[in-house]
Amino acid sequence: MKVKLLRYLANLGYGTRRDVEWMLREGRVTDADGEVLYGDDKVPHEVIRLDGQPLDPPPGLVLMLNKPTGVTCSTKDHGQLVYDLLPERFALRDPVVSTVGRLDRDTSGLLLMTDDGQLLHRITSPKSGLDKVYEATLAQDLRGDEAATFASGTLLLEGEHKPLLPAELEVTGPRSARLTLHEGRYHQVRRMFAAVGNHVQSLHRARVGGLELDGLAPGQWRYLEAADIDRLFGRG
Repeated sequence: MKVKLLRYLANLGYGTRRDVEWMLREGRVTDADGEVLYGDDKVPHEVIRLDGQPLDPPPGLVLMLNKPTGVTCSTKDHGQLVYDLLPERFALRDPVVSTVGRLDRDTSGLLLMTDDGQLLHRITSPKSGLDKVYEATLAQDLRGDEAATFASGTLLLEGEHKPLLPAELEVTGPRSARLTLHEGRYHQVRRMFAAVGNHVQSLHRARVGGLELDGLAPGQWRYLEAADIDRLFGRG
């Protein structure tokens, strides 16, 4: 750790500098052996304990959340936010834990969050080539020509002048389908089905790159390890 403990704990979202000063005065911050630590100390992250518990991961935190419908990917909005599903201090970290892209309020599924700006840019960059897989339930029966239209590379969304990249459609039922995208435009899946005369009733993101939810329940989240990041980019 390069900065003093007082500032470090504040940057991790454990409170304002005044809050952290109080924790330190109360002896709540110790090392792994129970020795009290002080605000000017510079000690490794992994040995610090707050109330006897290890700290959250250091800067570079990455997590995966199964976002339920009705939850907004925002720090400020009406209704429930993704940050309401996480420890409150995550929204207070500096740098903040941000969503990697967005899922709209009515879309559920796999959402990545991180405080690593370089990783965020790497994941969202078109150069990453990360596929995104969505499961859609539709208002009307599929006609049968949607897969060819989406795979053509010529489909234009309303108000745009650049055709979509080819996308793969797998029909899973008369009114359900799995769609694999290789880019990320605003409300892309909903607009694609609207372009072929249908309406998405429910939408769930099942996969990003090589990562799937693997049984993570709606509203639940977990930290990602190095092996998960390798899977994300297809190295696992």
